[in-house]
Amino acid sequence: MSDVHTYSSDVAFSAAVKAIQARKGSRKAYAHVEENGGWRTEIDDNLAAFLAETDSVFFATASADGQPYIQHRGGPKGFIKALDGHTLGFADYSGNRQYITQGNLAENPKANIFIMDFAHRRRVKLWGTARVVEDDAALLKSLMPQDYKARPEQAILFTIAAWDTNCPQHIPQKFDAPDVAAALASRDARIAELEAELAKPRG
Repeated sequence: MSDVHTYSSDVAFSAAVKAIQARKGSRKAYAHVEENGGWRTEIDDNLAAFLAETDSVFFATASADGQPYIQHRGGPKGFIKALDGHTLGFADYSGNRQYITQGNLAENPKANIFIMDFAHRRRVKLWGTARVVEDDAALLKSLMPQDYKARPEQAILFTIAAWDTNCPQHIPQKFDAPDVAAALASRDARIAELEAELAKPRG
């Protein structure tokens, strides 16, 4: 199967996908997107800002025979770093030592990064290729979040072929525990302030 694409979205829209889109009535809309340049292929300011606030992603790979696998990757906000206009990198921490992702990438470099922002009901999908870098101490040091308590084992570099966003439909709104705690602390402080004002003797 050829990897030469006419449009950037062809990384996801195969002939079979387009046939189904045509049968179900959405092909015309996606053809219009293609005619206007297709999906984005470079890291722009919006994606860079989104990644700077990202602390959790799903990283998908597949074996040579097509068996898919999705693994969670997380860290402090901004743990995925933009290295240039097309490349992302992150430190791969030591974990359960199954090495399914690394094994898949050794025989099939195609990968996908799926990011959910539940608080703002946004999602970003990135298609591309990835590789594991095991013996580059300088690279690993540059990717390791400062003061983060994890043992970096290797680096993963992801080269973007295309990326796209989704509408917020059906995304449940959820908030991170630290953000909820901060909001509650601010509310409680304001309540205490108002109660203190009410308790003061009047004129």
